[in-house]
Amino acid sequence: MDILLVDGYNIIGAWPELSQLKVRDLSAARDRLIEKMAEYQAYTGYRVIVIFDAHFVTGTETKYKNYKVDVIFTKEGETADERIEKLAIQLNNRVTQIHVATSDFTEQWAIFGQGALRKSARELLTEINIVESRIEKRVRHIQQKRPVSKIPLSDKVAETFEKWRRGDK
Repeated sequence: MDILLVDGYNIIGAWPELSQLKVRDLSAARDRLIEKMAEYQAYTGYRVIVIFDAHFVTGTETKYKNYKVDVIFTKEGETADERIEKLAIQLNNRVTQIHVATSDFTEQWAIFGQGALRKSARELLTEINIVESRIEKRVRHIQQKRPVSKIPLSDKVAETFEKWRRGDK
């Protein structure tokens, strides 16, 4: 099993789309990152855990699932880096490969020392773009293969049915 631990605010700050969105609406940037991670998870089969620092959200630790992605806001006083290191140790075993997405160089080396594989924000963005293009290609292929109707219709009859469907006369 592969698990991807994502340093949420680090990735948001590194990806142009999310960085621009963060300036206007931090919550929307977080949601957009989680959506992209959900697509990545569904396509790759990785379990994805996105970790956000508590310094933007005060209070106790919060965990929830969004689009089947695990989302963690660290407890006050705990950084995302600290939580990622703890999770990497807890989740690492012989059948699990941990991947960590962050551009924090110090964090990358700390994680690498624990046997996890590191992935920069740029590398993850490249993978996300590839995944999104493959999903689009697959959807287009399915739409092209799918018959418009189960019964073959002439263009004139199909046009008449379409007018009826829209309520046109």
